[in-house]
Amino acid sequence: MTTTASPRTDQRPRPGTIRVASVPAGHVYVRHIHAADGSDGVRLLPDPRPNGAPSTSERWWPPVMLDPGWVRAHHETFDVYHLHFGFDAQSPAQLAALVDALREHGKPLVQTVHDLRNPHHRDRRAHDAALDVLIPAADCLITLTQGAATEIAARWGRLPHVLPHPHVVDEPELSRPRDQHTDFVIGLHAKSVRPNMAPLDVARALAAITAGLRGARLRVDMHHDTRDPAAHAYSPELVAGLDALARDGLLDLRVHDYFDDDALWAYLRSLDLSVPPYTFGTHSGWLEACHDLGTAVAVSDCGYYPQQRPCHLFRLSPDGLDAASLDRAVRDAYERRPAPRAHAGARLGERAALAAAHRVLYERCLS
Repeated sequence: MTTTASPRTDQRPRPGTIRVASVPAGHVYVRHIHAADGSDGVRLLPDPRPNGAPSTSERWWPPVMLDPGWVRAHHETFDVYHLHFGFDAQSPAQLAALVDALREHGKPLVQTVHDLRNPHHRDRRAHDAALDVLIPAADCLITLTQGAATEIAARWGRLPHVLPHPHVVDEPELSRPRDQHTDFVIGLHAKSVRPNMAPLDVARALAAITAGLRGARLRVDMHHDTRDPAAHAYSPELVAGLDALARDGLLDLRVHDYFDDDALWAYLRSLDLSVPPYTFGTHSGWLEACHDLGTAVAVSDCGYYPQQRPCHLFRLSPDGLDAASLDRAVRDAYERRPAPRAHAGARLGERAALAAAHRVLYERCLS
């Protein structure tokens, strides 16, 4: 087993800019592991615009940098290649070709393992095959929790550096006061129904739980594409089930397009408890955003969520929901309110430490 010591986050970066081809660069997680003012001496290459994306788009997927041809054509423009997200559609052979191109030009591969189980894949085998290529090939591995690091060590014999998830919400929203209300608002957001979600089972159980809690109400959100027969997210059974619960007055159903950041932060601040209906997963940016804003989270015990931030756990898997454990989680959040909230200064200090730690790891790869 290959083991690595965690870098000292108080180590001062050496002078000189390190150019990083980050896949992607524009994701909020990636932005927040680097210094906003560039004081860490790390410069991320901008995300190349994918074919077909309009010139005004900030879209980074599918990532152009995954193409070995891009590496060969642009290897003189970056020092380190750092892979985060976006390789869902790549075959093991394509990823092996990417690794070969990086080796050909002497470029170290850093990988942050966010997902050990891809939330967009109902069948885990494709993601497992991708990790079987990437994790052994990486010059440096990072993950977000000790539990994930232990699993990686058991499966691949490599022990990653553990660096926590940074804040998701920026100032001034990070310090904005929460909405004041006297009731207890539970929120379930079905979004566009990813393969790792079971929103209808959870909504039905929450409706029964909410009815037994004084001053509690249940809000359920979903995107318009779940009602569009031409959309990939079309979910007629979910739509019919939620519509029936709404007609019976058991929940407040909201159907809308994707929230932009401001609308999402306002939504999360309006909730006392958010219940992501995840049947499998590893880590969660949603959990981090709720921690930033002081919203409690009840989430299934399928991943390493409690090692990220405080949360309430229940049992939910592709085989079904344990409604009694969900009831206990909701009542625990109800009785312990208000939920703890991240301190803005601590979050910004954590970002500075993460930026320094990443700089040290890049330097080690280059040495």
